[in-house]
Amino acid sequence: MYGLKYFPKKTCEWRQSMKRKLMANGAVIGAGATIALSAVAQSSVTLYGSIDTGLAYASSQTSLGSTTKGRSVVEMSQGVWNASKFGFFGTEDLGGGLKTIFRLESGINSANGGLQYTNAMFGRAAYVGLTQQAYGTVTIGRQYAAYYQALSHYSPTNILTGYFGAHPGDLDGFDTGYRANNTVLYQSPNFFGLTAYGSYSVGGVPGSFNSGSTWASALQYEIGPIGVATAFQKTNNSNPNGGPWGAASTMSNNGAELGVSAVTNGYQTGRAQQRYAVDGVYRVSRTFDVSIAYSNVQYIPGKQSAFTDTAIFNTVGVVLHWRPVPPVDLGGGYSYTRATRSNGITSSASYQQFNLSQYYSLSKRTGLYALEAYERAGGQTLGTAGKSQIIGATATIGDGFNGTPSSSRSLFAAGVGIVHRF
Repeated sequence: MYGLKYFPKKTCEWRQSMKRKLMANGAVIGAGATIALSAVAQSSVTLYGSIDTGLAYASSQTSLGSTTKGRSVVEMSQGVWNASKFGFFGTEDLGGGLKTIFRLESGINSANGGLQYTNAMFGRAAYVGLTQQAYGTVTIGRQYAAYYQALSHYSPTNILTGYFGAHPGDLDGFDTGYRANNTVLYQSPNFFGLTAYGSYSVGGVPGSFNSGSTWASALQYEIGPIGVATAFQKTNNSNPNGGPWGAASTMSNNGAELGVSAVTNGYQTGRAQQRYAVDGVYRVSRTFDVSIAYSNVQYIPGKQSAFTDTAIFNTVGVVLHWRPVPPVDLGGGYSYTRATRSNGITSSASYQQFNLSQYYSLSKRTGLYALEAYERAGGQTLGTAGKSQIIGATATIGDGFNGTPSSSRSLFAAGVGIVHRF
């Protein structure tokens, strides 16, 4: 009873004080929760991907550099219509229209469950950057150079696939295989239909700023039913005098040179590769469009290269694309590639490729596809040993047969498959 008589006023005051503190703390906690929820609302990470598996047939298959022992083959194919992959794309709103963006993308082999790139889990893409609608986008990491960023909008591979429909051996880099390490990429805002791109990939070779580097620039323009892009790219071997492709070369997959095929096999020891291309589309109607492409590709020798003269390849191609009814998508294409006479070759190599594609949508995410292609090669090219080995040119279709071309001048290939996107 003594305590109750002695403390009644202070107890009441203490209770009121605690109530005010709890109310204040509640307000702070509520405000913090609101801020946290707001931050969550302004950031997002998207998981995406696709899986693509099927069967492919080739009328002749041998090892790269061989002109004998070709045999027909039926094998499981994967990543034909869409790459088998999964990835994460994220954004964070920094305010004032400025956003952070990032992408991590991994390629998988859906036929055996392995990774697309050895020792590179996110070998398809690994970059981070900033974007602002008024000023453009800057990204840093492993990604496509400016050359591909512009040309990909109208590439023949969009309709015919890269596996079957890239220009022979994908020597001009229209397909998705050409990714660059250590790349700083800038993409401008869209100015009345015009977008500019520029990129530089740092070689990081001590004592040589240029060795191993890749630089590219491009423009893309859209107006009404017409779209056109033009791009230039130069890729340097990190071995400045040529020879085997150096491990520090930025345009590589874990140090391996890109785009080596029956078309370019004899020139893989070059000091540098240079590409110029232009492509475009004319949309005749909502269901029919025509696209064209031209490229000039040069393999430039160095002191330690296995060839002495610059090898030049010119390619022109056309694709017809028709959607007769909503679930059906049809395509047909032709390309002609011709090399210049050099390095002791008296009859320059040529490659004519014919393609057909059919796609049927089962849903927005799932589809069935069929592809057919034929190529006829002519003239001479260099074998694996370079200038000391002049051989008859052999056929290789798209970039799906780069390591396993025909042993002869002709090749027919076909494939069917199913693709699902998530």
